[in-house]
Amino acid sequence: MFSSGSPTSSHLQKLAGSMNSSHHIRQGVDSLLSEMGLQQAEAVGQYLRDIHFNNVYVSNLQRTIQTAEIILQNNTHCPGTEMTLEPLLRERGFGLAEGRPKEDLKTMANAAGQSCRDYTPPGGETVDQVKLRFKKFLKVLFKQMWDEYGSSRPGASTEASEVGLFENDTAAAASDFGLGGLADDSLRGVPVHVLVVSHGAYIRLAIKHLIEDLKCSLPAGVKTSQLFSPCPNTGVSRFIFSLTWSESGPVLSVARCVFTNRKDHLEHLTAAE
Repeated sequence: MFSSGSPTSSHLQKLAGSMNSSHHIRQGVDSLLSEMGLQQAEAVGQYLRDIHFNNVYVSNLQRTIQTAEIILQNNTHCPGTEMTLEPLLRERGFGLAEGRPKEDLKTMANAAGQSCRDYTPPGGETVDQVKLRFKKFLKVLFKQMWDEYGSSRPGASTEASEVGLFENDTAAAASDFGLGGLADDSLRGVPVHVLVVSHGAYIRLAIKHLIEDLKCSLPAGVKTSQLFSPCPNTGVSRFIFSLTWSESGPVLSVARCVFTNRKDHLEHLTAAE
């Protein structure tokens, strides 16, 4: 995967809908998928069925594990691929607001003079703390990818493409820009693929870090506000990474965003509602 001139793909996937009420804060609550969530997971599994995932990283909450299991069960290449359960991919924790109505969070944020997006309830994680977790995950990912696929070529430039699935409460229009809407868009010639299954708020912060802090290049004619829109359940985002070796280990040299929040696979479910 990380040999010179051999690009790799990594998929960031948002998990499907859970059994918790959408009117309550449920980010850190460990719940199972709802019936609709199971259908969404089946839909994205069918959509990604022909992509051979070499590595799979999953948040260690039950609903993300279920989503990943269904994706792999539908896959024609890797139904038995072992998942790596990664606590660094867990959703942002909301402390005292967990399990409470969303209106309570709005009330708490208003009392603090902040927006819900920026507010951190007592005992919750700050945006910077979540971003730090993602940075740690990238370090783990890059190290493992280099060790498995690139260590035989020390000093070689490597490329990786990343696709992601995120979890979120709010469905939004897909951010597909000038692409065919196919599951393998921009994957031609990419021999290795990584699937990452996580959560909506977490993935949104991850995308912001990749674009704003790591200067990931954007699709032509795309506004960053479109890339940062809420991700629908089982929305898919894809990035292309290039790694190089340094004295401290593998480091990111180039990153390119292919698309974010794609939801083509959910169209038949939306039409049936």
